Amino acid sequence: MTVKEIVNKYDPQNQFKVLIDTYKQIDYAWNNAIDLGNIKKENIRSIIVTGLGGSAMSGDLIQNFCAGEIKIPYLVNRNYFLPPFANEQTLIIVSSYSGNTEETIAALNQAIEKKCQIICISTGGKISQTAKGNNIPVVSIPAGLQPRYALGLSFFSLLKIFQALNIIPDQSDTVKEIRDLWKANGEIFSYESNTALSYAEKIVGYIPIIYSAADVTSAIGYRFKCQFNENSKLHAFHNVIPELNHNEIIGWESFDENKFQVKLLTINDDCYLPQIKKRFEITSELAAESGIEVIRLSSNKNQLKVRLMDLIYLNDWITYYTAVLRAFDPTEIKNINILKERLA
Repeated sequence: MTVKEIVNKYDPQNQFKVLIDTYKQIDYAWNNAIDLGNIKKENIRSIIVTGLGGSAMSGDLIQNFCAGEIKIPYLVNRNYFLPPFANEQTLIIVSSYSGNTEETIAALNQAIEKKCQIICISTGGKISQTAKGNNIPVVSIPAGLQPRYALGLSFFSLLKIFQALNIIPDQSDTVKEIRDLWKANGEIFSYESNTALSYAEKIVGYIPIIYSAADVTSAIGYRFKCQFNENSKLHAFHNVIPELNHNEIIGWESFDENKFQVKLLTINDDCYLPQIKKRFEITSELAAESGIEVIRLSSNKNQLKVRLMDLIYLNDWITYYTAVLRAFDPTEIKNINILKERLA
């Protein structure tokens, strides 16, 4: 079957087109007028982004993207409650695409009780209602997407908030470069033969294990893992160097391909410290000696921020193609929906 035939058969909600048009999410988010209301910038002493799943991913990505630029304590929170240090000098950014994520609603209510400064990013739902009832600014984004396919909206809205509050310098030139890159690659990755499809073909039939570098590409690796889970309906595992060199690396000593069919995917970058590069090389060699194919992913763009977003977009396409090649609908999230129904 051709790519077009596979997509038509297994992608009834046309996420293929959503992926091609992802660059338009950047246009919307970056041009979206935001009113931060009564936020007192000078009083902010810490920042917490609270959310779950795809809505929290933008918070992780900011840590890699803005490394070295955020000068105050920063944390991504994935829970019903906030950490004890949250107070009037904490900026809470509530990220929920649906606006109805129960854990995030609970965290928002706690932020109100603690008198934190709050900004919400959402399409609506209970979070927007609560925000409006408490005079909390809301950055509204368009509905109609799966949260994991709306990273362009959530991430670039968050980035714009940070820029508007002067937490980071102006990002406009970098954002334009990423937008143009995603537009160009959206066309390339939709061709009958393309690199994203080639990587997916190598992964089908295997469990992906993804290694990235702490504090540099950690969000890329974790996003990749989650996209394999939700898009491809596939277990995947992620860890970071150097930490995994103190524990997980031992697991390769007893590797048996008859019991565990895996491919190792490494996220590489020229900006890594020399010792980190050596750790990637040695770890990959040890895995290869155990009979595992190592797939090395990297970007050749000039700026780290652009390289990160280049890899994010590539990974989204790889996991999409892995889904349809495995005859799964990349949109469907049956077990998550069952869980929500039972919790309700």
